[in-house]
Amino acid sequence: MSERGDRVERRGRRRATATTAEPVNERSRGYRHLVNPFEPLKVFSDDQVAAIHQAALSILENQGMRVLLPEARQRYAAGGASVDESSQMVRIDRGLVAASLATTPREFTLHAKDPEWNLPIGGRHVVFAPTSGPPNIIDSERGRRAGTFADFENVMRLCQSFDVIHCLGGGVEPQDVPIQFRHLHTTRAMLMLTDKVPLVYARGAGQIADNFELVRLAYGLSAEEFRARPCVCCVINTNSPLQLDIPMADGIINFAAAGQPSIITPFTLAGAMAPVTIAGALTLAHAEALAGLVLAQLVRPGAPIIYGSFTSNVDMKSGSPAFGTPEYAKSSFGAGQLARHIGLPWRSSNATAANTVDAQAAYESQMSLWGALLGGCNFVLHAAGWLESGLSTSYEKFLLDIEMLQMFAETFQPVPATAADLALDAVAEVGPSGHFFGCAHTMERYRTAFYAPLVSDWRNFGQWTEAGSHTATERATTLWKDALARYEAPARDPAIVEALNAYVARRSAEGGAPPVS
Repeated sequence: MSERGDRVERRGRRRATATTAEPVNERSRGYRHLVNPFEPLKVFSDDQVAAIHQAALSILENQGMRVLLPEARQRYAAGGASVDESSQMVRIDRGLVAASLATTPREFTLHAKDPEWNLPIGGRHVVFAPTSGPPNIIDSERGRRAGTFADFENVMRLCQSFDVIHCLGGGVEPQDVPIQFRHLHTTRAMLMLTDKVPLVYARGAGQIADNFELVRLAYGLSAEEFRARPCVCCVINTNSPLQLDIPMADGIINFAAAGQPSIITPFTLAGAMAPVTIAGALTLAHAEALAGLVLAQLVRPGAPIIYGSFTSNVDMKSGSPAFGTPEYAKSSFGAGQLARHIGLPWRSSNATAANTVDAQAAYESQMSLWGALLGGCNFVLHAAGWLESGLSTSYEKFLLDIEMLQMFAETFQPVPATAADLALDAVAEVGPSGHFFGCAHTMERYRTAFYAPLVSDWRNFGQWTEAGSHTATERATTLWKDALARYEAPARDPAIVEALNAYVARRSAEGGAPPVS
């Protein structure tokens, strides 16, 4: 080996020793409240964004939305919209949209059980929430199977275990719990296993009322305090194109009345349920989001709203949805511009169409996250665990996504450039053809100088081979199991635990609450 090669090999060994001698945990708390310091990327000019907004207003005025819930149509009519009961179509003039936008908060705070986990929503703040809603669960040892309540609890434990997850999601649907009782058990599990803000589903007024009561009991709030304090959120998906169904309209009404935020998110796939062009798909999605926002403000002016986007394309050969595509990223940039145009917080997603935890899953998720975060997103749903176009949650994918989220969180951290950081003394100490491994400047800082990876293995080939040649997916399997083994539930007041259990038992005995369709 040449002298230079020997020097590089020695440096590699010393570097491995320096970075693996003891874990670096000091950074973790810095991931709890993230602020994106970068200017959002744009795909449209300001004039084009304004034109898309005006085109969306024209859709609402001239075509309107079909609204299936009679109460929602009544509220639209009372607010000045034109309602045709025979067709269930609601036409909303641009003046009503403008008045509704004027009362919608630009920023608000989601309050957690532990104030340390309170979440500012809007501005440059960034919130990560896990995958929500897949019916299946996947891991490397047991394969793909129907989600269970035990799996749901495990996902909640993983959410609690990593500071870069800020808000909860549905994780996986526990199909071993009947649907009329499922919300009772999942919401109680969120409140018992974590101290982070819960996200629940809008599946009818009965289930929403149960979820609100469980959150209120866990937080120790009066009914009035609950309505004045945003502390639970839900996702509202329109039925693109141009339809708002009964449970979604009901969800907007109930969440707005309670002062709790809705994440109003049209699910538009260009070429399928939206125009094939990015601008056309975003115009349709923007119109649908505005229609939902107007309903919320008619119910309660000032109701908090997050502007949601979930626009991607389909595979025009098969019709299957595609995610993490260039079109997905550009649609995210455009949606972020529209959200800022109307002054609202913006939600995006981390999505992939991959069916297993492989290179496709990684690069599509990376593209999705670039689209969301370089586009200025405030709330990333499905940030960890999403697989198979949202049909499955993966334990291994959850850990790989945590690695990516932590790396983004590190990228958001400020880069100091003080005189000490410029390191003139270190350069003088080392001199020509030396190395910086042992100099005083490095020794003072090496424990916290760099991000310490969760999943990545930075050892050289020989060391990696000696350790078993494990792939990133295999390492992720070990890590999620270790995280569950180390998990500790947050402390809970026994009186609150008793109140939650009693409520679930009573409502279960009463038959629960079947979902509304």
